[in-house]
Amino acid sequence: MQMLDDISEGEIEHDDLSIARALEEDIIFGRLAPGTRLTEDTLLARFHVTRHFARQAIVQLEAMGIVVRERNKGATVRSLTPRQVQEIYDVRELLQRQAALWIPLPAPDELIAELTVLHEEHGRHVESGYLRGVHETNDRFHLTLFGACGNSHLVQSIELYMRLSLPVRANSMSSKESLQISHEHHRLMIDMLKGRDNWVLAQLCVDHLQPSKKRYLAYVSEN
Repeated sequence: MQMLDDISEGEIEHDDLSIARALEEDIIFGRLAPGTRLTEDTLLARFHVTRHFARQAIVQLEAMGIVVRERNKGATVRSLTPRQVQEIYDVRELLQRQAALWIPLPAPDELIAELTVLHEEHGRHVESGYLRGVHETNDRFHLTLFGACGNSHLVQSIELYMRLSLPVRANSMSSKESLQISHEHHRLMIDMLKGRDNWVLAQLCVDHLQPSKKRYLAYVSEN
């Protein structure tokens, strides 16, 4: 099991929000593997903050669904069993398929333009290897896309399950090939928004989820 103090820190962070963001980034980019222990003492040593800020950072990460706390074990980076992965992705598929079916087609030019800008930004980050930018523009792309379904509660549920699946999605961040495939899927989604076939768009939104799920399940089986 990896320990948090294996990760070096170049900058001093000063509050719980910045600590949580730094740790979230480490988890997203695979620097903190599933199962890694997060202790208050190692956070104090790394970030030079009070115990209160260290504790609150762990609470925030737990609320985001990427850290779990257990009695007598403390906090660890969330890991998922194959069954949990399948159940989470079953729900993600249902939610995203329904949202895609409810998007009025052809989509408005304003939506196409907004998604195109995000797509181009995402592509620049993929090529430059700026993973924080890849992660953030990917999430903005999908929430903007599914926001067009007109049901805010459905979109909130999609966002929740995006967070719950973060350990799975993070596993693909280290592969530029996987990121390029995801980027190409985004382009196809934009093209489909210009047409009239919601079912084809919905199937692509489901297919788009499969590569990261398969990579994570392969990773779990090997470890």
